[in-house]
Amino acid sequence: MLFSSTEFLYLFLPLTLLLYYAFSFSVFLKNAVLLLASLYFYYYGEPVFVRVMILSIILNYVFGLWIGYSKQKKPQKPSVIPIICGVICNLGLLFVYKYLTFTLKNLGHIITLPFAIPNIVLPIGISFFTFQSMSYLIDVYRGNAKMQKNPLDLALYIALFPQLIAGPIVRYETVAEQIRFRKETWSSFYTGVCRFLVGLFKKILISNQMGLVADKAFSMNTSGELSIAMAWLGAFAYAMQIYYDFSGYSDMAIGLGKLFGFALKKTSITPTFPQVSQSFGAAGTFHSAHGSVTISISRLADPVFPPKRVWSSILRSFGSQPVSGTVPHGISCFGVSGSLSS
Repeated sequence: MLFSSTEFLYLFLPLTLLLYYAFSFSVFLKNAVLLLASLYFYYYGEPVFVRVMILSIILNYVFGLWIGYSKQKKPQKPSVIPIICGVICNLGLLFVYKYLTFTLKNLGHIITLPFAIPNIVLPIGISFFTFQSMSYLIDVYRGNAKMQKNPLDLALYIALFPQLIAGPIVRYETVAEQIRFRKETWSSFYTGVCRFLVGLFKKILISNQMGLVADKAFSMNTSGELSIAMAWLGAFAYAMQIYYDFSGYSDMAIGLGKLFGFALKKTSITPTFPQVSQSFGAAGTFHSAHGSVTISISRLADPVFPPKRVWSSILRSFGSQPVSGTVPHGISCFGVSGSLSS
């Protein structure tokens, strides 16, 4: 279900807002409405893989408790085993669905595999809710947030529908208090509506239209009618399509969050022309729209590579940036662009 679809705009969102504000007297009931709406939102697009997200929520709830109780036993020097196990489990889940088929296919070119290569379907948004989950574990481990003993509140953080499919990835420490103590105001609601409409404008009137130009250029290339000028126009239109698609969805997500009292932080830059032209191409689009992924990977490296040591800084620079491009977006150009940007 896309934010720009008629089902979302005229059915899902109005009903969710109606039920949410009907129970405005109870934080628990408001959170319950949001959680059920978020699970249905994901189920609508992924009726099978919603179980994967629920499994991820359960696993990270258990790992969070493990990390939290470990810190209570040894506050000064907590065990790293819980956080390592939690990160491995999350990345392992992401690897199975996103890279296992790719790995086996390339391995099959080297050796003969004694089994058929499975064709694993990729669940929508798995990169986003996986990094959301790891952000929670990292914040608890580093003492930036307390462990969440209420599984429904943690589920709401991971599955909150405004940022579930296309981000922005939100640090747990920035919304932990908002889950229980947020307050909706008419001013915030009005700001949220305006922000959502700006994002909708970027998506429908800029990104989608640039997509038509890019598709026309690609079709002309196939037929052999593509001129140099049209090639440049198609490349520029494709970059603008990706950029404003990410930027528009981020704006819509932040606006939707404000409708429900959440202050989600923007992770993409304001799309002014000099910034866009400077960051033209895959690397620029990635960094402008998904800086939060780089932040998450860098924070993930903190327990492994202490920031104050020179050798650690070098390893963090050449290690975290390629991973931040490869893990959420795929191996190909994003890993290379991440390496070059470091």
